[in-house]
Amino acid sequence: MKKKIVSVCLTAMLVGGLSMTSMQEARAAEGKVIDGSELTHEEESIGYDTKITRGEDLLTGYSKCTKLGKGKIYAGGTTIAAQVVKSVQIAVMVERAKEEDTEWSYYDGWQKENKNTNRAMSNRTLYVDGDYYYRVRCTHVANGDMSSSFTNGVYVE
Repeated sequence: MKKKIVSVCLTAMLVGGLSMTSMQEARAAEGKVIDGSELTHEEESIGYDTKITRGEDLLTGYSKCTKLGKGKIYAGGTTIAAQVVKSVQIAVMVERAKEEDTEWSYYDGWQKENKNTNRAMSNRTLYVDGDYYYRVRCTHVANGDMSSSFTNGVYVE
């Protein structure tokens, strides 16, 4: 009876130890930063325009990357002008990296322009390769004012 209890306890400790080890390995990349973006295992990351715009037309902009499931992400962003302007634009670039990489590589990109309004939004659902971190980087333009934003890296299985 004692042997059985000891055996069950050792098995439980082994299973628990293996689970904790795999969780630590999955989170090992968290905290690593590539070109300003932290590698995370979060479901979503939003990056806001970090520059103080010197012009008078561009108010703000943001980028968004959301993990929708295995091999699937939502990527996009929004540019907001301070008032109705001739042209509001957004360029969206999706980049990816592995944990051991030192820079992001281009994956996909597109752009959108709206005329005589105060905002431009663009987004897509993308089917992507697993085992990469993905980030979204946007360029925001309102008339001649320009800025940019980017997200952290979101891990996709």
